[in-house]
Amino acid sequence: MTEEDPRVVQLRKMRQKAREGGGSDRIAKQHAKGKLTAHERLKILLDAGSFQELEPFVTARTDEQHDSAESNLGDGVVTGYGLVNGRLVYVYAQDFTVQGGALGEMQSHKICRVMDLAVQAGAPIIGLIDSGGARIQEGVRSLGGYAEIFRRNALYSGVIPQISVILGPCAGGAAYSPALTDLIIMTEKTSYMFLTGPEVIKSVTGEIVDSETLGGADTHLSISGLAHLTAPDEHSALDLCRTILSYLPSNHLENPPLVVAEDPGRLCPSLNNIVPLDPTEPYSMHAVIEEIVDDRCLVELQSTFARNIIVGLARMGGQSVGIIAQEPSVMAGVVDLDAADKMCRFVRWCDCFNIPLVTLVDSPGFLPGIDQEHRGIIRHGAKVLYAYAEATVPKISIVTRKAYGGAYVVMSSKYLGTDMNYAWPSAEIAVMGPEGAVNILYKKQVEMAADPAAERQRLVQEYRETFLNPYAAASLGTVDEIIEPQETRVKVITALQALRTKAVSNPARRHGNIPV
Repeated sequence: MTEEDPRVVQLRKMRQKAREGGGSDRIAKQHAKGKLTAHERLKILLDAGSFQELEPFVTARTDEQHDSAESNLGDGVVTGYGLVNGRLVYVYAQDFTVQGGALGEMQSHKICRVMDLAVQAGAPIIGLIDSGGARIQEGVRSLGGYAEIFRRNALYSGVIPQISVILGPCAGGAAYSPALTDLIIMTEKTSYMFLTGPEVIKSVTGEIVDSETLGGADTHLSISGLAHLTAPDEHSALDLCRTILSYLPSNHLENPPLVVAEDPGRLCPSLNNIVPLDPTEPYSMHAVIEEIVDDRCLVELQSTFARNIIVGLARMGGQSVGIIAQEPSVMAGVVDLDAADKMCRFVRWCDCFNIPLVTLVDSPGFLPGIDQEHRGIIRHGAKVLYAYAEATVPKISIVTRKAYGGAYVVMSSKYLGTDMNYAWPSAEIAVMGPEGAVNILYKKQVEMAADPAAERQRLVQEYRETFLNPYAAASLGTVDEIIEPQETRVKVITALQALRTKAVSNPARRHGNIPV
């Protein structure tokens, strides 16, 4: 029997050592926190047996090794490529068992390398983040490493999908990389993001806060709006990442994948009675969306941030679509600062990756008030207007009830280049609501009436019947068709099919100057 080549044996030992990261003791501590190792995470994320690792033998530079108490193969990050549902993706997974996942020069080199390869291949890049921040002992070289990553995040934005899955700490300047990517998924109770930690805040401002309250998953999903999705554990978070990828193309030159569609001709009879006759009574737009999309499935993003607006991914007729809608049961669907930012970001993301936009409109307008005006509601509202006007993907809108004033114009109106505009019989399209209009147009008439209250009520009803019905808008071509609510799914799917080959380009320029 021929003795095995000792060089092959040595290679196997080196590979095994690289897979062990910081060693068995640190792996045990990682597991004790309810966290997985980098290799375990990649095994869940990627199709079985598809992962191919790159640069597993990279270590920190010699001078740093001399100064440091440890040197690890891979330098605290696992990089490579594999398949998700049979489609190519590039990945990097920070390894907390190696110096707390802290980023140094060579770790940055590995991440930048795999990002460059992803762009060259036209494939998504997924980052699994678990890092205490910059490697202090490497000084400015670690900061430069972050800057190299940030630059690529910005340059590759809109070229390939970039997804960040936060599975542990992401502190200091490190948080800017996920913030630059398209979508952030966080695990509950075990992940957090902030620029300055609780101890720094306490020393500077005197405020006392824990990491979870300051930058945990719920905080970023509900308050800051930074996180798009959260999951109770790492396995669920990685499954969510796989789900999101199924709605996206691999790059900006491709269309999202088509899947076998649920019956595209399915009517939705329950929608014919979903809008109350009383215009002040709320109803659930979530219920409307679930009726019209395939398999009644909406992947809602930022679900507890700016709840007056709904954004998310769904399929209609097997085609990926981006859903934007007001939620009339929350703040009557009014548009405020956070809602405007939420819509703008989502519209632009869908436009980057050829995902058609379906907008359901029921809004009385922008939120009035001194605070909103002083904090820039005009600027924030202009972001939404800019995003819709700039978008060249197929755009379809349905006015279900109120579409007043600026909110009508901003919410994918025909005037912003929307391709198909529908309205339900319950639609009310006007400059403002009837009460406000009567107060302006008929103020003296109401004051001089024998019974001002009765006269105001009469004029409100007259204004509603004359100007707020959808037929007035349809007579001017503002909407393309007034449809039965139960027909909405069929109409949208038919329109999507007609617009699938839509081709339009905006004027050549370096880039626009969106109000930010």
